Amino acid sequence: MKSLLERLRLRRLTTTFTILATLSAGIIIGSVMSHGVHGQETKVDSSDATPLKIPSPRDLSTDFTRIAKEVGPAVVNINTETLPKEQQGRNLRRFHRMPQNPDDNDNNDNNDNDDNGDQGGMQDFFNRFFGMGPDFGQPDDQAREALGSGFIVDPKGYIITNNHVVEKADRIYVKLASDPEGDQGHPAKVIGTDKATDLAVIKIDVDHPLPTVKLGNSDSAQVGDWVIAIGSPFTLQQTVTAGIISAKNRSIQGGPQGQFQHFLQTDAAINPGNSGGPLVNMAGEVIGVNTAIFTQSAGYQGIGFAMPSNTVVNVYNALIGPEHRVVRGSIGIRFQPNISSAVQRVYGVKNGVIISAVSPGLPADKAGLKTGDVIVSVDGRPVKDGDDLVNQITARKPGSTVQIGYLRDGQQHTATVSIMDFNKMEAMSGEAEQEGPSGGNGGADTSQSKLGITVSDLPQNAPGNLHGVLIQRVKPGSFADNVLQLSGAEGQLITSVNKQPVHNKAEFNAIVSGLKSGQDVVLSLVDPQRPNAGSTLVGGTLP
Repeated sequence: MKSLLERLRLRRLTTTFTILATLSAGIIIGSVMSHGVHGQETKVDSSDATPLKIPSPRDLSTDFTRIAKEVGPAVVNINTETLPKEQQGRNLRRFHRMPQNPDDNDNNDNNDNDDNGDQGGMQDFFNRFFGMGPDFGQPDDQAREALGSGFIVDPKGYIITNNHVVEKADRIYVKLASDPEGDQGHPAKVIGTDKATDLAVIKIDVDHPLPTVKLGNSDSAQVGDWVIAIGSPFTLQQTVTAGIISAKNRSIQGGPQGQFQHFLQTDAAINPGNSGGPLVNMAGEVIGVNTAIFTQSAGYQGIGFAMPSNTVVNVYNALIGPEHRVVRGSIGIRFQPNISSAVQRVYGVKNGVIISAVSPGLPADKAGLKTGDVIVSVDGRPVKDGDDLVNQITARKPGSTVQIGYLRDGQQHTATVSIMDFNKMEAMSGEAEQEGPSGGNGGADTSQSKLGITVSDLPQNAPGNLHGVLIQRVKPGSFADNVLQLSGAEGQLITSVNKQPVHNKAEFNAIVSGLKSGQDVVLSLVDPQRPNAGSTLVGGTLP
């Protein structure tokens, strides 16, 4: 039997539905009667109605309006055509828009993805802004067309945009804001490109001076400042959106290329086609070049990234120079940009950079620098962090020398290191990459209960330049999982514990067994598939 309470609820619900049904029926009947549905014409007197009038225009101009009018004429629409490889050099009449690849991978010929291989899973959501057209999945044997934006910085026709907008394009057309609707635009040529910052300079030939933007100092931008993005999202030319600076100095890419990319983050709406367009402050000055977005839908989600104008100026000046390329110095090391406080304590580092890898045969190696050394100065000037070191070294001219101050086992040392061209050095380092073992079998780690890591010895066929133990399993909820954050690190090599080298399980267990509660623990990890890429230091304090 239903309880009294259930019966009361059912009765109340039935009553409610009845009332609603009755009201609905009444509304329908009233509607039929009022509109004379049965063919009866009813004449309605509206002689007392007053006609509406369109009011006179009012000027409601704001700073946004003013800035859009000032900057808009110098913002351009860029269309690029990429011919099929087997038909390059022939004149194809049929054009197709290149859709944005949501995963930003290497499947599209005109995508700039050579520097995206070190991203990991999150990089799948960092997308470039390519034009999105109706021909999604266009066959590779037909011409492709991509869409982007740019802005004029020199009245002679010099334009800044993104490298990925124009890379590998066979034809580039620039449409000015003053060009007629439907006009294809002006043919453009590439002056220079820089993959490291994803910037490019192109030029169109015109018979009259062109409007230009004003460049601002991006260092003066503050979180919370209003900004405007102008570009051509989804083929919609001269679209203006507004937002704020959400963050500064954002790094969204790992690996060597990522060290040159520190972005302004904004929530101004930017979408496919905005790439290369300007990010403008409330003084009407360009403080960034819109370059990437974070998205799970291939569209706007409130997180966009712009290359700061101060970086853009330096790259532009190099690209319009005689060599038409950016030359950066390097000494042949890799380092870990962010280290924990435990790592700092174990290595005795307050300021400086811990070397995670030294490329064999390159300047740092020849000067005697080693993995684990801490670089603390360049030509006597203190090094605060990795960004500071990169800025100091890349500004040096290849062929010159620099005095590197470093700590090894707490002792101060100095080395004279030659400066080499960064691009040439990266090519040499890439050729030196070696493949290591994919893993090995081994018994259970006797210290698994202390750290939460099960390790094994290297297999017998491992390359001779590798040493350490392989991580087989990380126990969920353990110190290694929660503090060292090693979940997913299976297959990585542990090469040292608290700076003590590890060559096998026995050494690893002996070191770990001596660790005590409250002690800092720092592990050095190496990817056996890419041993020359350097080590990563993870650390924490044992509970």
